[in-house]
Amino acid sequence: MLKKFVRELRRREVFRATGLYVGICWLLIEVSSTVLPTFDAPEWIVRAIIIVSIIGFPVAVVLAWIYDFTDHGIVVQADPTDTVVPPVGSRKMDFVVIGILSVALMVSVYLNVTGRPGDVAEPQQPVSVLIADFDNATGDPVFDGSIEQALQIGLEGASFITTFPRASAERAARTLQPGSMGLSAELARLVSVREGINVMLDGEISTKGDGYVLVIRASDGAAGEELVNASADVDSKLDVLSAVNRLTGEIREALGDESVDGRVMETFTAHSIEAMQDYTTAQQLVLAGKRDEAVAYYASAVEQDPDFGRALSGWALTLFNLGRTEEANALWERALSKMDTMTARERYRTLGLYYMRVTGNYEKAIENYQALVDAYPADNSAHNNLAVAYFATLNFDKARDHGRQALEVYPNNVIMRSNYALFAMYAGDFATATAEAEQTLALEENRHVAWLPIAMANAAEGDLGGAQAAFDSMMTLGDGGRSLANLGSADLQIVRGDYVAAIETLRAGIAHDEETGNARTRATKEVMLADALAAGGASKSATEALAPAIEAGGLGRLVPAALISIQIGDTETASAIAESLGQKLQSQSRAYSLMIAGILELEAGKQVPAIDKLRAAIEMSDLWLIRFHLGRAYLEAGFAAEAVGEFQICQDRIGEATAMFLDDRPTWRYTATLSYWSGRAEEGLGMAHSAREKYRLFLQTRPNGPLADDAKGRL
Repeated sequence: MLKKFVRELRRREVFRATGLYVGICWLLIEVSSTVLPTFDAPEWIVRAIIIVSIIGFPVAVVLAWIYDFTDHGIVVQADPTDTVVPPVGSRKMDFVVIGILSVALMVSVYLNVTGRPGDVAEPQQPVSVLIADFDNATGDPVFDGSIEQALQIGLEGASFITTFPRASAERAARTLQPGSMGLSAELARLVSVREGINVMLDGEISTKGDGYVLVIRASDGAAGEELVNASADVDSKLDVLSAVNRLTGEIREALGDESVDGRVMETFTAHSIEAMQDYTTAQQLVLAGKRDEAVAYYASAVEQDPDFGRALSGWALTLFNLGRTEEANALWERALSKMDTMTARERYRTLGLYYMRVTGNYEKAIENYQALVDAYPADNSAHNNLAVAYFATLNFDKARDHGRQALEVYPNNVIMRSNYALFAMYAGDFATATAEAEQTLALEENRHVAWLPIAMANAAEGDLGGAQAAFDSMMTLGDGGRSLANLGSADLQIVRGDYVAAIETLRAGIAHDEETGNARTRATKEVMLADALAAGGASKSATEALAPAIEAGGLGRLVPAALISIQIGDTETASAIAESLGQKLQSQSRAYSLMIAGILELEAGKQVPAIDKLRAAIEMSDLWLIRFHLGRAYLEAGFAAEAVGEFQICQDRIGEATAMFLDDRPTWRYTATLSYWSGRAEEGLGMAHSAREKYRLFLQTRPNGPLADDAKGRL
């Protein structure tokens, strides 16, 4: 009986008709669920299509049983004993049904793999938070600063929340109200408005019998409207951190953190309020430049809580910065072993500090900070540190991009905007560098370093007068501005070939740096002074000026000192510098060591060995100055095409020459002869017209001197 019924279903084409119906409905539902939301159609339309499709299924089955589609049209199914015309294109209809079902299946698979418009929740927008000083009405100093620190750690468990650095907030507060101390709720409100901070937190802790009452308030950063008011009764001092933890969960939930959801949050890294207070004091001392004093407080925090990983890493970093390397290394081992006591964000930050500041492993730092920004996209400090790590690996484009992302949360952060301008300058994006520097100055007119990108952008356009005007503006902004502007002015004078003026400028700047105790910049000026003296033919005086610069060390002094030593014929000093740089761990130091060795080979008339060393140097670290000298080596060896290529790379990466030792100290003087040597290389290839244009460009900047005379003769 069943077989007969199934045979009758097949004869009446019920299977084929219902398959066609299901395929069409399936395809219609899949497409409508994707297309209709794009046009903001009401959700009920899709639901209605589904309901109608379900209701229509039995109707389609009944109609398929009763009717048939023949070459004479739609007719009532014939008796099986009658001779009827078979359904139109029965084999073709099989293919049609299979085709529609296949298309519906493919559309369904595609939409499930790629996701529908409403399938993925939009990411939570970053929320910036500033924590004001809590009112400590207990009279117990242990609560001074410790509540705020614990609250910050708890809040940053949410990936979309970033807390504004309190030290930066206090600096901004002193700008708004000179002479102010701390960060009261009133000052925090002003800072929130200035910095564009979304939420401001304040509160108080007071006594209640033998215990305490803790209150935390969150309000809109600009309008001041209260968003949440959370409070807790605390039985004892031991329970204060746990109470902060609970209330932080309420704050996070009110700000949109769905991950809290009644579950236990990550516990704080400190288990003692006293340890937290000592850690806070240590952090404040470090920010004030009192590292020696901070060490004792870090030690006290760890003594009270041996598992306080955050305090261990801060202690280790402070000792490292004090030059106490062995002690620092031992503490780093302890800190890294306690990472399981840290929050996830703290672990990333600890490893990032270790890679960048201790081992100098910037590749690992990039990997670590990338993981941090992936997990916590609102962490602007992570973006800033990632930018610094890319900067250290000479990837200036990515440094600029992450510098921009760091600003998305705090668009009015002066330091990060200033850094963004500098990153753009190094990337050769002078339009962005100028725009961001001008915005920085609008936010803080006394930030003298913001004039550097403006000066270098003008220099890159060939407007040395505009560059000098920027340095003149910088000169008026305190001792730091005067010192850097002096260096920049002398750099431009050397570019012009005005060595007498440069010597006078630098000697005045060195005297000023001696008065103000600016030893680092003074040493940079001494090596630049030696450069001007050597170019003017005063080799003995140049040698004398080099001595303190070499003693100061650092790439910004040692590399120029080696080049000047070669220029005045002191190959012994240049070789010694190359050897010392070759012993360093950093790849840039070793690359410069190979560069100096290559230039010494070139001076000895050994062009091919020189080229080999310079190419090996680039493989170690692709630096602008090495490219420039490789171009000269190719030219001297008779390989004009290769020289043209290297000089073009130098031109394309001209932003790197603004401060090529990555210390924000101008080095534009090294670009002064680029157009001349590029013209020589093009002339060697027979590109006479282009070469003449390069010579004219060179003479616009430096009309006098031996190379200028040669360029005039080649026109």
